[in-house]
Amino acid sequence: MAVLAWNVRGLGNRDTIRALKNLCFKHKTDIVFLSETKQKKKYLEKIRMKMKMDNGFYVDPNGIAEGLALWRKSEVKLSVIQHDKNFIDTSISINSEEEWFGTFIYAPPYESEKQEFWERLGTLRADINAKWCIMGDTNTVISPNEKYGRSPFDQNNAKWYNEFLERSYLMEIQSKGGACTWSNQRSEEEEICEKLDRVLSSPEWGFLFPKAIVVVDIVVASDHAPIVLLANGIMKKAKKDFKFESGWILENECANIVKEEWSPQEGSNHRGTFRINLRRTRVKLWKWNREKFIKNKVSSDDIVNKIKALQDGPLLTKDAEKLRDLKAELTKMWEIGNRDQELTG
Repeated sequence: MAVLAWNVRGLGNRDTIRALKNLCFKHKTDIVFLSETKQKKKYLEKIRMKMKMDNGFYVDPNGIAEGLALWRKSEVKLSVIQHDKNFIDTSISINSEEEWFGTFIYAPPYESEKQEFWERLGTLRADINAKWCIMGDTNTVISPNEKYGRSPFDQNNAKWYNEFLERSYLMEIQSKGGACTWSNQRSEEEEICEKLDRVLSSPEWGFLFPKAIVVVDIVVASDHAPIVLLANGIMKKAKKDFKFESGWILENECANIVKEEWSPQEGSNHRGTFRINLRRTRVKLWKWNREKFIKNKVSSDDIVNKIKALQDGPLLTKDAEKLRDLKAELTKMWEIGNRDQELTG
């Protein structure tokens, strides 16, 4: 099970939509939670269908601010228990597995609203033994290690958050990736980076999913990094069987390979058995695919790794323009990839 949570800071931008589509494809997401969508249900439903998610629930924005969206695949049984502008509280089970509670949050950024939010969140589960997981933007830095930049760490900022954790017996799930999940996108002395997005769980939820881990993805089309909860841990990639890709039909080289391998071989007066021809064609197409298309995938991964390297450390002025160029190059590659998918169905 993969659950994506992302503060998108508005879902009206094409680059954000492309980035979201690639995140859903990359992590094979079962549930997607988006905060600060700044869009209403009618528009978000169109985006949901593009992401191939089967159902959606929405909290409309207040004017041009806020807004929440929660999408799920058909195999996910999800019921909304209650909601407001800052959270959606649900019960969840996947493929008839044991039910648990999932609360998706966008904590208020204003100090005057934090106490009320965390106190209300604490009333959602009366049973301290409940299987409970909380995921999203906490808008809270809890230690000096989770922040760097020109503004100092303020211990008072985490007061209500820490009291909520103690009352609810929750703990943060280990994360892998960038140390910070939000940046003001500036360089050198103007830069501020903070860890704001996280996943919390009760011990009972942890017993249900002992291998759970959180992956912090790269920041591309928002000032927040997407976080992905992998409830069953990071799965090893299985060896792929040969599969003919529909996109190959558009390539003349593909047709030539098939024609060549099914034609009579030199020095022979027959075409060979069906099994022999099929094996030869499969091997040739596999080699051709790696040479022609996999190079682009490697190039894309290389760009992602470069972005990660820059985002994991202080952003120097000389790196700021480089980071912008890398993001632009990556979104352009995504655009080409998405266009190819649309052409080939």
